[in-house]
Amino acid sequence: MTKIVFLSKGEDSSSTRYRALQSFPLLRQADFEVVHATASGGPLALIDALRQAASADLVIVLRKTFPLPLLWLLRRISSRLIFDFDDAIFCNSDGSPSATRMQRFAAMVRVCDHVLAGNHFLAESARAFNSAVTLLPTSLVAQGYTAPVDKPEDVIDVVWIGSSSTRKYLVAALPSLRLAASRLPGLRLKIIADFDLPDAGLSTVTVRWNASSEAADLASSHIGIAPMRDDDWSRGKCALKVLQYMAAGLPVVSSNCGANAEIVEEGVSGFLVDDEAGWETRLVQLANDAGLRRRLGEAGRAKALAAYSVEPVFQRLRSVIDSLR
Repeated sequence: MTKIVFLSKGEDSSSTRYRALQSFPLLRQADFEVVHATASGGPLALIDALRQAASADLVIVLRKTFPLPLLWLLRRISSRLIFDFDDAIFCNSDGSPSATRMQRFAAMVRVCDHVLAGNHFLAESARAFNSAVTLLPTSLVAQGYTAPVDKPEDVIDVVWIGSSSTRKYLVAALPSLRLAASRLPGLRLKIIADFDLPDAGLSTVTVRWNASSEAADLASSHIGIAPMRDDDWSRGKCALKVLQYMAAGLPVVSSNCGANAEIVEEGVSGFLVDDEAGWETRLVQLANDAGLRRRLGEAGRAKALAAYSVEPVFQRLRSVIDSLR
């Protein structure tokens, strides 16, 4: 039986959940032995991770880079080595270049037998250092997102899901949301996250993020929003929240950049906007038209099920694994 070890920063990482753990049942059904090991958290955790890697037929490193001596050791003990990443880890989080991060990224990519990149921008960045790159989009268990048939119309919930690390994108969109709310008294911002925005300047409701309830919390909303900046860090994002909105049957309004612009089909599953006026216009349009919300939401859900469910994405992963056996 082929043994695959996934090394990551920990099971709480979204990269680990969406790009590794949810594929474990399918890998085991295909007769692979699958193990997750945490390569962070101190010397003992690292030693255990390296021990697991040494016993594996294939090691898949999720998003993490290493200092050169440790990378050399990992490469030496790994029969086959894959690097999987879904963020622009080669630059700073404000989108500015980082020589240190780029050096570690380049070293990691060069020594691997194959690289799995979460979107086109990341794939092209990796191909500068390794030609063996496969685009592997982030996937989700789309069947778990079931949209309610009926939703109240007296309050229109515009939902944003994220965390403190992406709070800045939501804050930047607040002026547009306030403008839309000034024209629609029933519009409410629903935040599914680990923080509050008490001074948002419009009606808000905060729902604490929980893995077991996030699908239902999204599906009970009306419109999903995904504001982003257009810089290299944002271009490295793999549109997870857009896919979640689509799987939940919500029409999407997103900034016109990055992977979001590749996945959202203009006027089919949502709208892509470039400025404050665009945000206001599209939010008001969708809030006032339940039929349009339903049509766009149904189209988005169909696309999420067909192209971004775990099963079709797993087939890409399986092809790469088989090519290295």
